[in-house]
Amino acid sequence: MPYFNDPIPSSIPSTLPEWKTLSALASTVKSNTLSTYFSQDSERYQRFNYSAAGLQSNISRHHINQEIIDELLSLANEMNLKSAIETLFKGDTVNFTEQRAALHTTLRTPNANSDKEQLATDCKTKMRALCTTLHNGEWKGHSGEAITDIVSIGIGGSDLGPRMVTEALTPYHNNTLKLHFVTNIDPCDLERTLKPLKAANTLFIITSKSWSTIETLTNAESAKQWIIDSLATDDIKQHFIAISSNIERCKDFGLNPNNILPLWNWVGGRFSLWSAVGLPIALATSFKHFEALLQGAHEMDLHFQQTPLEHNLPVIMALLEIWYVNFWGCNNVAVLPYDHTLRLLPNHLQQLTMESNGKSINRSGEAVNYKTAPVLWGSAGTIGQHSFHQLLHQGTQIIPVDFIMPLNSHSDNQEQHNYMVANCLAQAQTLMDGQTFDQAKSTLLKEGHTPADADMLAKHKTMPANRPSTIISFDKLTPQRLGALIALYEHKTYAASIVWNINAFDQWGVELGKTASTDIYSNILNKNSTSDNSATQSAIEELLKK
Repeated sequence: MPYFNDPIPSSIPSTLPEWKTLSALASTVKSNTLSTYFSQDSERYQRFNYSAAGLQSNISRHHINQEIIDELLSLANEMNLKSAIETLFKGDTVNFTEQRAALHTTLRTPNANSDKEQLATDCKTKMRALCTTLHNGEWKGHSGEAITDIVSIGIGGSDLGPRMVTEALTPYHNNTLKLHFVTNIDPCDLERTLKPLKAANTLFIITSKSWSTIETLTNAESAKQWIIDSLATDDIKQHFIAISSNIERCKDFGLNPNNILPLWNWVGGRFSLWSAVGLPIALATSFKHFEALLQGAHEMDLHFQQTPLEHNLPVIMALLEIWYVNFWGCNNVAVLPYDHTLRLLPNHLQQLTMESNGKSINRSGEAVNYKTAPVLWGSAGTIGQHSFHQLLHQGTQIIPVDFIMPLNSHSDNQEQHNYMVANCLAQAQTLMDGQTFDQAKSTLLKEGHTPADADMLAKHKTMPANRPSTIISFDKLTPQRLGALIALYEHKTYAASIVWNINAFDQWGVELGKTASTDIYSNILNKNSTSDNSATQSAIEELLKK
């Protein structure tokens, strides 16, 4: 058996009859209006409503009909998506280029029925104990004072996921600990974070699977020196926790072995918030809330694993993405959470989707002849309405939008929250309906404009309409619902990768950049401008002159 044995059969989707049929269907329906679909089907809204794990996703505002959905499902079946889902949950080496399983779902399984589930359970037991000690004020720093501030240092998946979830669960924060996050190697990030803090009351969590990530270790060394200088001691053990697979390097750093939590190679960084990497989440809220987060994700896992493809929410969302990327030529998608605490969700999803599916080589090692992952971006509503929504409504590109909409607020001001919900629905409506020239001109005439002025101005107020959007709604943003929402996008990403015939779990583009930065840093440090890249060599020479 070859070393790089791929458990998922490789085939080229663009050669399948379904691909050609979908291409023909796209050409046919592009002239249809979304409003026509609704006028022809009074049950359309309900027909394209999907529910899973407390979330509801309505896709009725998309350029689809049942024939298109059926053809997309047929494509998914031809690409063996159902068996690929089973392969993922079985723990086979779906990340075959790194010879690793992708068992992040194991981290949120409530019962330990396998060796890896037992490892996850043991880790959660240790996390729970750490949370109890810190929340009770029993963890003392070197000078005997209780810890009040936690600084989490990491980058990529070691920062984006925990930071996003911690922010999203602000209503569940406790009054004992304050969480801070540092990720940028720019010294200003760490310096500004530490400026208002007291070393005696500060605990650092350093997250690096290999303990070799230059950004994280550079900040960790600076944090270590801050403790040493501030407390006049070399004994840093009471001020650091490590999350890593490299125990020896953590010990060499000066850490207490009891304060080192594990990471495993079967958990990718962008899927690691469910592991010990999620410790900042539990410390900011409680371990009970962290478990609720895991439970919500587990509910989505069960849905993804057990539900037929035609009712499977992550699968349907993945097929919609394929529909627009490959048959409509859409290069961007926007995720717009209408909840201020979810404003970092697009940042996390950027890494999840673009690091996973930003690939141009298929599972057989051949260049793909079709597009894969779109660019994902977004921000919180209603803020974006006053900036980039202009492009969504009147720009030259069609950009599918996911609106994330909690129906109820943690604030006592539900009336104001309802206004935000109204704004969300209004944006979806405006994307769908737009405004015709005649509608705009009629309004302008009623406002008292002359016919000539109304005619001119109406051209600028015309909006093309028929711009697709999904509304994902739920009752309230609880830890459980948030867990389900994140897992929904994880599984959507994997499902899309199977249809695109790419490996969603490696990240060689990221790794090459890390290696290059290490070499260049060494050259700068040693005042050596030699480089195989002439542009880089010139840049280093210029830098060394200053």
